[in-house]
This record gives sequence, C-alpha cells and structure tokens, in this order.
Amino acid sequence: MRSPAGSDQILSAGLLFLISSWKTNMKINKNKILVAALVINFFNLKEEVTAQSLSLTKKWEASAGLNITESVVYDKRQNILYVSSVNGQPGDKDGNGFISRVSLDGRVEQAEWVTGLDAPKGMSLYKGLLYVVDITKVVAIDAKSGKKVREIPVEGASFLNDLTIDEKGNVYASDSNLGLVFKITNDQPELWLKSEQLKRVNGILAHNNKFYLLELTGGGIFYEVDKTSKALRKIAQNLGGSDGITPLSKNEFLVTNFGGEINHVSATGQVTKLIDTKADKVNAADLTYIPKKKLVLVPTFYTSKVVAYELKK
Repeated sequence: MRSPAGSDQILSAGLLFLISSWKTNMKINKNKILVAALVINFFNLKEEVTAQSLSLTKKWEASAGLNITESVVYDKRQNILYVSSVNGQPGDKDGNGFISRVSLDGRVEQAEWVTGLDAPKGMSLYKGLLYVVDITKVVAIDAKSGKKVREIPVEGASFLNDLTIDEKGNVYASDSNLGLVFKITNDQPELWLKSEQLKRVNGILAHNNKFYLLELTGGGIFYEVDKTSKALRKIAQNLGGSDGITPLSKNEFLVTNFGGEINHVSATGQVTKLIDTKADKVNAADLTYIPKKKLVLVPTFYTSKVVAYELKK
C-alpha cells in the first residue's frame, strides 16, 4: 500500500531541511532536527507496518485439463483468464503446449483453446492480441477467436521465458538461458538488453513507462532498467528463484519465487513474504493481479494448477 497523499512531500521536506542545515552550518534548534528525523522514521515505519498488514487468502484453484501451468493473464474485455500449459519439457519443441480459458471463479471453460504450441510460457495482451513466448519465437493470437495470427522467430534466442508489452506496443521477451532481453517492434525483433550483471533473466515487466526485471543469479535480484542508458538499479535481492512480477501500484510489486513463495516488494525494496508453499512442493510461476477484483492469480507449474488469492490490505 502506498503512503497517503502528501507523505512523499513531507518526507522530502524533512530530508531537505536536514541537508540544507548541515551544508550551511546553521545554528538551529536541536528539537527541530529531532522532529524532522522522527518524520522520516515515521514514514519508513509506516511502510513496514503496511507491508506486514497485507495478506493473501486462498479463494479457489483450477486444474481440470491443465498441464504444467506457467503463466496467467487477465482479459478485461472478455472477463476471462488465459493460462499457458507447457504440457511436456520446458525446452522441447514438441507441439504439445496449449492455452486455456478459465473463468474468474475457477472454472476451466476451454482447456485446449489454443493448441499446437511447443512450450508456451509468458504472455501479455495488447489491442486484442494475446502474445506468448514459445521457446525461440513469439506467437500472436486473436483473443476473440483463439486463432494464431502470426509467429515471430527471434533470431539468437535459446529459451524465451517471459513477455511484456509497453505503452507503445513494443513487445519484450526475456531469454533465461542467455541472460538477454529482446525487443520486437512492428514484428521485427532485436537484441535490446545485454549486461555483465545479467546471466539468467526471468520475469520482466513494462509498467508506468518504466522497465523491471528479475535476475535468477545472485540469490534472485529485482532490477529497474533505465530504458535509455540500460543501466540497472537494484531494488531488492535474495528473492530466490525469482520468476514473475506483477504491479500492485505505481511502485509496489508482487514477485514470485519459483520454489513456492509470493513476496511483496515495497518502493524502498523491503521484501515481505506473503505465501510460502515450498513445504508442499507447490511452485509459484508467472502471476498476475486484478486490482478491481483484488485477485492474485498464480500458476503452480509442476502441480498443474492456477490458484486464486484475495489480497487484503
């Protein structure tokens, strides 16, 4: 949950007050410095309390006809969920993969809605088209008919894992084998991001004109990427097998650990664990959040389900 309106301004004012006082060596009342410091600490503490007050309550789970569920996307226009099933080995080009339609109350309306894919994983919607990564290509699907519109081979790709689309319709795909991010504009793919800091990129997210990614090495790192310079800014670390990202607000996120965790990441990088299913050997893959319905949807990969949680603040 974000700080209340005006809190950022108050926090900034407190910081500026302290900094300007130190720089100019002003003789100021010590109590005023104490008050400014308390204001800053109050908002830091408030953020911690707010994160701890978040909770996820299980509402339902869907499994009928699903097989190795990797990603879930919400289609607002049709009020339906799309779920990708690998249905085989994650890197095999076997034609067994498919996409299902699942209702918001957990009914699998059409298990094999789109078939003939290899190992479909990350998905995203843009202007009536559902885009999905499929090992070394991106497939565009008409969201109404379920018909494949086109396939876009990504030259140089090895294991495309997640997909996101920015406000301009540019499609981005991560390659977890090579630690790269490709960008597709007007159906033309190009290498967009390569960095010595990135070895195994997984989840990616274009959000609010910014770009975020999850790196699997280093204990699981959450980065913001400068879209111009491509510089990486570390937001949080020690996220384990960091897999999916979904925004809760402008600068708050839910992030999954593939081993079986759902974590909240605050604007300052504080990580709070909300769900842990590792002991039950239930994975947590590429999730999504529906704000108006307060629903978090999580594919469980090897246990072949989608689990819905209600987010309470």
